[in-house]
Amino acid sequence: MEKLTIRKLEKKDAAEISKINAEGLGGTDDLSLVQEKIDKLDPAREAAFVAEEDGQVLGIIHIERYDLLYSETMANVLGLSVKKEFHKRGIGKALLFAAEDWAREMGIKKMRLNSGAERVNAHNFYRHLGYVEEKDQKRFIKKI
Repeated sequence: MEKLTIRKLEKKDAAEISKINAEGLGGTDDLSLVQEKIDKLDPAREAAFVAEEDGQVLGIIHIERYDLLYSETMANVLGLSVKKEFHKRGIGKALLFAAEDWAREMGIKKMRLNSGAERVNAHNFYRHLGYVEEKDQKRFIKKI
């Protein structure tokens, strides 16, 4: 068995990422949309990394520079997901650490992420890695 590798997301990963997104994040499994989004990644403000072992993509993290008028710049985790059968193997931790390294390279000193209220295991994972809950909030979406 090969060692786990964390590397930048590539277009060839789109099919696996679409499955991981749908399973873990409730996102779309629309392959063409995922391919389009990968093509539009802007390295000046965002990054995406995958965890790979034995040629198989096991997880993904997508992160962006998050600038606000009322706070210092943060790195915002847009999504982190690992295939369920590979949970509890340190893959999510490795992906999150890669995102933190990217943030440091960008001169960012603070991380931010949101996690659904029902994702209790994820909350415990984040707490274990030093993330502190800041507030409860509701998310509102409107189609336009």
